[in-house]
Amino acid sequence: MKGKFIVFEGPDRSGKSTQANLLSGYLEQKGLDVLLTREPGGDSVAEEIRKIVLDPAHKVSSMAELLLYEAARAQHTQQKIIPALEEGKTVICERYTMSSCAYQGYGRGIDMDIINKLNDIATLNLKPDLTLVFLMSDKYFAERGEYLFSDRLEREDEAFRHKMRKGYREIAAKTPNAVIIDADRPVAEIHKTVLHELVNYSILDG
Repeated sequence: MKGKFIVFEGPDRSGKSTQANLLSGYLEQKGLDVLLTREPGGDSVAEEIRKIVLDPAHKVSSMAELLLYEAARAQHTQQKIIPALEEGKTVICERYTMSSCAYQGYGRGIDMDIINKLNDIATLNLKPDLTLVFLMSDKYFAERGEYLFSDRLEREDEAFRHKMRKGYREIAAKTPNAVIIDADRPVAEIHKTVLHELVNYSILDG
């Protein structure tokens, strides 16, 4: 691939969107052609799946939830991400395969071998050049969501969030090109850390 693929991972309300937008603006100012996208979504079909899987009105089984995410991922990866990378664009994506491992694996208890196999199928084995995993203390989850609409996943209890955060830490520790970011810090400080990691992984010049 000509382009670079950067993924922002982490629990809900950990600041991924804020940092993804900051990085996108920074790279565009540097003259790079950037695609800022998200999962589930990023494509008209995948966005429709997003509405279903995150709607609090729906009661979705764990396996159906996983398969919906993977269907959205297959559409998004093959219709948006891969073509953009082939054109030489820098792709910044909020969430990718690690989310399914943390949420549906650690959180729901689905066998990780099944999730990894489905991830490989959905993405055609596409791996990020860098995954930044934003982890925050649980106390900030309530504070940051006080005035926000809560989707179906955000309404899970603290025990679920604890298992999911544990998953992110353990998965990130054994994933190539993955870095854990302390998301409790101020926005500007986190942005500097993000840029530092892009230099470390040769995505940006020092």
